[in-house]
Amino acid sequence: MTATYKIAGKVIEITSLYGDVHEYCREYRCDEAPDFSVVTSQADIDNERETDKRSAEAEARAAHVAADGYLEQLAVYRRIAEKMADYDTFLFHGSCVAVDGVGYLFTASSGTGKSTHTRLWRELLGERAVMVNDDKPLIKVGADGAVIYGTPYNGKHRLGSNIGVPLKAVCLLERAEDNSICEVTASDVYPMLVQQMYRPREPMQLAMSMGLLDRLIKCVRLYRLGCNMDISAAKTAYEGMK
Repeated sequence: MTATYKIAGKVIEITSLYGDVHEYCREYRCDEAPDFSVVTSQADIDNERETDKRSAEAEARAAHVAADGYLEQLAVYRRIAEKMADYDTFLFHGSCVAVDGVGYLFTASSGTGKSTHTRLWRELLGERAVMVNDDKPLIKVGADGAVIYGTPYNGKHRLGSNIGVPLKAVCLLERAEDNSICEVTASDVYPMLVQQMYRPREPMQLAMSMGLLDRLIKCVRLYRLGCNMDISAAKTAYEGMK
């Protein structure tokens, strides 16, 4: 099956063995000429199965491990992420909410509460707050700053929008009894940022992606947030970063 989609400003022709990925990406469908193409094979699917077995999320995804169509979805996004470095764009694991058209990206180890925290922002700020992506947004770093994009790969709750907004801040989220936020330097959080970005397998693409991360941290503010799961945590975070 072949169809074309516009993701993070780039038009991508996807040719797959199964229809699952086309259903998954349907809200990004377009009819423009492609910037590049992605083609998956059974070998890609088998590789994702082996990767999934080693993943920390494997237990949570156990119901999907045997489904080739699901694994092909992952293989497609891996190929997209590998190619996006050519367009000054890279994949980052986190939950991004936009307030008044400006993006705030929260990252943390799995299970810390990123999705819960951005939900609290939406409860606090109402219609002013819009989910950009709850899991795997794409970030383009340009001469005028960074833009963060929603993608079809937006988490198990499918929270996200087909939009791109200026990225103002990246915040490392940590659990705490009392809410507090402070601005930090790149050296304070760099290991976590590297851990949370997608690192391409091909050396040249990896080097390009690492360079994009270095450029990103020069054009956004960096914060560390200690928070509980009360709506007051969202108030502390927003007032500390806005």
